[in-house]
Amino acid sequence: EELNNVVVSLHEFNPMMGHRGCRLSVTYPEIAMMQTRAVMEAAIEVNEENGYHIVPEIMIPLVGDKKELKFVKDVVVETAEKVKAEKNSDINYHIGTMIEIPRAALLANEIAEEAEFFSFGTNDLTQYTLAMDRQNPLLKDKYNDHHPAILRMVRMVVDAAHQEGRKVGICGEIAADTALTKKFLEMGVDFLSVVPACVLPVRKA
Repeated sequence: EELNNVVVSLHEFNPMMGHRGCRLSVTYPEIAMMQTRAVMEAAIEVNEENGYHIVPEIMIPLVGDKKELKFVKDVVVETAEKVKAEKNSDINYHIGTMIEIPRAALLANEIAEEAEFFSFGTNDLTQYTLAMDRQNPLLKDKYNDHHPAILRMVRMVVDAAHQEGRKVGICGEIAADTALTKKFLEMGVDFLSVVPACVLPVRKA
């Protein structure tokens, strides 16, 4: 019954602007606990069975400010340390966040005090900044993920993160856009996350 209540409460008319990502874990910390436990147990098992030294990077999505991140980060750390104790493991892990909404980009210097790394979710960041649904065919000619506002936000966040000694990466469609590879490197972006088919073209660029 409790699970059904959660499912009903998650039904929204505009979910892209709604109760998801970090916000969901603030309301239902048990979701963050479950996901963290799954990540940590999987990493520990793979390391032990194969002699690897995988260091999980747990990325908290749709963070809006430092307070939100701190809340979910505390849940993640508590759960991760509990799993380590249960498994008698000394595995290390890192906790970062996605920069997906303009508010987070503007507060990047504060968020960097809690996040160990940043990764841009450029698909969401673009549609939130331009106030355009990227899946709306009527806006296809107006939707522009190369918009100067997007690139200015990327540079601003990279600068803020580097001041705190944090690395910054980009995922989403424009990470694989070779027309922007040089510009991203000039901005100081530390890594690009792309699908396997795009690795070689981006590396070549």
